[in-house]
Amino acid sequence: MDINNYLHKPITGILTNYKKPLLFIVSLLLVSVSAPSWSDDDASLGVPGVRGGVVTTSEPNAARVGAEILRQGGNAIDAAAAVQFALNVVEPQSSGIGGGGFMLIYLAKEKKTLTIDSREKAPAAATADMFVPFVSSGGFGVASTSGIAVGVPGTLKGVELALKKWGTMTLAETLEPAIAMAEEGFRVGPRLAESTESSRLQNEPGNPAYDEARHIFRPGDAPLVEGQLLVQPDLAHTLRLIADQGTDVFYSGEIASAMVAAQQATRDSRPEGEGRMTLDDLANYQAVIREPVSGEYRGYTIKSMGPPSSGALTVLQILKLVERFPIGDEAEGFGFGATRTLNVMIEAMRLAFADRAVWMGDEDFVDVPKTGLLDDDYTALRSALISPDARQANVLPDDPRPFDVAMTAGKQKLAALTPALDKGVNTTHFSIVDRYGNMVSYTTTVESAWGTGLMVPGYGFLLNNELTDFNFIPAFNPDPGSFNPGANDVAPNKRPRSSMSPSMVFKGKKPLAAYGSPGGSTIIDSVVNVSMNLIDHRMDIQEAVDAPRIAQTSANGTVGREIGFSEQVMEELGTLGHSVRDPSEIGSVQAVIIDREGKTQYGAADRRRVGGIVSLKRDEVERRK
Repeated sequence: MDINNYLHKPITGILTNYKKPLLFIVSLLLVSVSAPSWSDDDASLGVPGVRGGVVTTSEPNAARVGAEILRQGGNAIDAAAAVQFALNVVEPQSSGIGGGGFMLIYLAKEKKTLTIDSREKAPAAATADMFVPFVSSGGFGVASTSGIAVGVPGTLKGVELALKKWGTMTLAETLEPAIAMAEEGFRVGPRLAESTESSRLQNEPGNPAYDEARHIFRPGDAPLVEGQLLVQPDLAHTLRLIADQGTDVFYSGEIASAMVAAQQATRDSRPEGEGRMTLDDLANYQAVIREPVSGEYRGYTIKSMGPPSSGALTVLQILKLVERFPIGDEAEGFGFGATRTLNVMIEAMRLAFADRAVWMGDEDFVDVPKTGLLDDDYTALRSALISPDARQANVLPDDPRPFDVAMTAGKQKLAALTPALDKGVNTTHFSIVDRYGNMVSYTTTVESAWGTGLMVPGYGFLLNNELTDFNFIPAFNPDPGSFNPGANDVAPNKRPRSSMSPSMVFKGKKPLAAYGSPGGSTIIDSVVNVSMNLIDHRMDIQEAVDAPRIAQTSANGTVGREIGFSEQVMEELGTLGHSVRDPSEIGSVQAVIIDREGKTQYGAADRRRVGGIVSLKRDEVERRK
């Protein structure tokens, strides 16, 4: 059965073993942006198969905002801008103007795909060893909630760049819905309420810098409750300043000065935790347009985010490593959730994550062997290490540079891998397609839930802790007998390695799907799972999103998995030598689909978060003059 025949099925096949309900929002609930009604009333399934556009997000209110922009005649880029700002209001723990992200864009008229890199940067005063004091004392928890973890925010510059190049609306117009929600308030959903129980919002005795977010999201030091009206006047003021004065007020005006002051805070009164960002760092920040990384899998082209993200390279390498196996063939033992299928996936993830740990980082600072990592001969060499019925005792990285035509270095012996610290898994993703066939797949973040926990006083937005995505201990080693390029070591003005993987699937030049996920390093695994569900297991898009996921994010660590797999299969994986953790949710994929004629559109939202879909019929969309 060809993928073109099942990628556009109606939304069906919803599994029943997840506790969280999936909330679909139909276009009949859309209201005017100028006078919104921000209720969260349940509604029936979104219109299956439309031609006016689809917006899928993790929060229904944000989906409404994006769809209203489409209804008013805006395109997918306009809608993406409005959704990002709306999520800053309704999902502040996951993303916002104090963070950064990656936007993958398909322009239908030009048949062109590109990315916008608005990843945060290290300040000019950053040093390779700046996190070393936290390794033996405090660890990730203290470092990630101190100002030293704050990277120069990029989200606002990224959105501005996208609108200037390909949008039809102004920055101010796309800010209007978020301003209205922040001023008038909205009803708190279940996920935000649960997130306000986070320790990042608890008080730091004697340090008022941590009180700002707590006063808003834990009034009276009590977490928010579902259905509570949340009004954010400081955030509304900030967004209005940006609407009136442009991004300069954020990067070189009064907001910039407030950010620099706010990131001086540090947990446990440790001076080494003070932030290093300056006004010059903010004034010098620029978002960058980059080419996506592209690869083939079973006759389909997958495009995703390249360096400084490791997303595309790791996703595509995993898929190339499993491609020689007959995934989906139940007769050969490779059906969905079968022991052989999951073992092959886990082994491929181990190999790819081993290479990721050594070779991937900010390409503006280090040579990333992109061609070599995806070279057919190199991936065949790595794939040959995988047996469907065995587990490798110890996985090591290899050297892809001899397979990279852009690099001339000979193969070298590599240093042993350093175990990674546990890091945050909180981010958000949304996907949009408009009536013209333009598509946006956008993953955006403040890193951990609530970022650093530092909210800029008087301005109502949180600062990221993105710099903790760098290596805590410098890895660079020029010794040929124990070489490591230090690809993800901290450096001034460098972007930390990311796992964000906003992705699109094409058949030839025709776009078929756009999707991505939050979840820290499990983002990569979530995108792999959904890609294989669509292409190998021939699921429709909602089935592919709902299906339980497996995840392995290091060369030799434990295996993450969700409820829904056979316990017998889990025991068999254990017999092979895998250490399988207790079930937990992995990722939250939001997806849009276009049928093979390029006209009919569908969406799928992930029940692992609340999820929202708005579908528009063609006659609902106004034509912009």
